Amino acid sequence: MNLSVVVVDDEPLIRSGLRAIINAEEDLTVVGEAGDGAEVLPLVRRTGADVVLMDVRMPAVDGIQATRLLLDSLDPAPRVLVVTTFENDDYVYDALRAGASGFLLKRTPPDDIIAAIRTVAKSESLLFPEAIRALALAHVGAPAASGLDRYQLTEREQEVLRLMARGLSNAEIAAELILGLQTVKTHVANVLAKLNARDRTQAVIRAYESGFVPLH
Repeated sequence: MNLSVVVVDDEPLIRSGLRAIINAEEDLTVVGEAGDGAEVLPLVRRTGADVVLMDVRMPAVDGIQATRLLLDSLDPAPRVLVVTTFENDDYVYDALRAGASGFLLKRTPPDDIIAAIRTVAKSESLLFPEAIRALALAHVGAPAASGLDRYQLTEREQEVLRLMARGLSNAEIAAELILGLQTVKTHVANVLAKLNARDRTQAVIRAYESGFVPLH
């Protein structure tokens, strides 16, 4: 499957570097570029991109606003992969809460950038689970006493969510729980629906913020 990618960054040098890395792969193609978040929605509408690499800090419309606008306006929406200079940036956590599927540092090696794009496109495992946990640890306050009770997850769905937080793929969850792959996919879909989460990343952040999955 060929994946189409849009690159959004206010620095032309960063955009050209990412474009060269991505276009070197047979299954990936950069179909558009933007220098500000304000340009992203019409660009993605026009290109039908599968994945957007989104800088978080831009002069007019930042990556958080642009991510939220994309995901609220398009169905199906592309996967958003935030690209940032600092991993503990408040903007990154806010972008993940807004629906971004993961984040990359601008100094990430090319092979890891390519692997990250493929991972978020497939959406069958959490990208860099320890990095997301570290971000949550820095930003989450006291968890709610009720945890996730109001979402009425079954015991099996709770097990699946804990394994999702560890970064396990659907196949790995199936092996861990001795379940069929399709059964796991159904449980994951149910978890996302009950938590009103766009993807695994949002579901795991809710699990951390509620205290359902301990951060310590």
